[in-house]
Amino acid sequence: MTQFPARHTIPPGLVTLADHEQHARTQLDDNAWAYFSGGAADEISLHANRSAWDALPLWPRVLRPLAGGHTRVPLLGRTLAHPILLAPVAFQRLAHPDGELAMAYAAAALGAGVVLSTQASVSLESVAQAVLPDPGRGPLWFQLYLQPDRGFTQALVQRAEAAGYEALVLTVDAPTSGVRDRERRAGFRLPSGVGPVNLAGLQTPASPPLSPGQSALFDGLLHHAPTWDDIAWLQSITRLPVLLKGVLHPADARQAVSVGAAGLIVSNHLSLIHI
Repeated sequence: MTQFPARHTIPPGLVTLADHEQHARTQLDDNAWAYFSGGAADEISLHANRSAWDALPLWPRVLRPLAGGHTRVPLLGRTLAHPILLAPVAFQRLAHPDGELAMAYAAAALGAGVVLSTQASVSLESVAQAVLPDPGRGPLWFQLYLQPDRGFTQALVQRAEAAGYEALVLTVDAPTSGVRDRERRAGFRLPSGVGPVNLAGLQTPASPPLSPGQSALFDGLLHHAPTWDDIAWLQSITRLPVLLKGVLHPADARQAVSVGAAGLIVSNHLSLIHI
C-alpha cells in the first residue's frame, strides 16, 4: 500500500454515481462485487431503499433571493461544508490496494466526513494520520461493533480516541451477520492480505454447547448482542459522543434520546438525524 495513493484519471463518460457504479463492476471480480453490492437474503430492503429514494419529490420554489446561500450545517460542535459523510464500508482493499486510505484522502479533498468501519482493512491510526492534518476535511468518526470481550472493545475505543477520532458510531441493528445470498452464490472469501486489521488479537469466545431444542441463534449468538445497558457502559468509558446506527422505531429513538445518544443513523444508511 502506498503512503500517498496515486491519482488516476477518471475515464471519459463517467459523470453520475450510476456511471461510477457501472464502471466499478468492470473493475471488480465477482467475489468483491458480491460483497460491496449485495444485500441480505432476497435483497427486498435493498431494492426498496432505492425505490424510496427515487420517489422523494422535490418541490422547488421560484423567484426567491438565493444570493449568499450555502450548504453548511452544524453537527456535533463543528460546521460542515455540506452534510455528506461516507458510511462505514468494511474491507475496502477488496477494491484497491490502498483501500480505506485512498477513500479517506478523497473524502478530505471534497470536505466530506468519514465513518471508518471497525472491519476496515487499513489501520484506524493510518487513516487518522492521513486526514486529520487537512484543514478542509469533514468529520472523522469511528464505527464500532461491540465485541464479546469488553476489554478488547475498551482498548479499541481508546485507540480511536488517541488517534483523534471525533465520535463513535455504534451499530445496533446487526447483532449477527445476515444471510447474504449473493455472497453465498459467489463463494465469497477474503483474499490473502485483506482482513479486519483493527481486530487483530481478538479471541472469539467458544459458544456453549446447546441442549436439545435450543436455537444456535437465540440461545447462542444473540447472547452477545448489545443491549441498552451496553450503551450506558460504552458512554462511561469514552469522552467521545456516541451515535447509534440502526434505529428505526420511534420508541427506540426516544429511548436513545433519553440515554444521551448524540445522534441517530437509520439502518438503511440513507440519512443522519442529529439530536
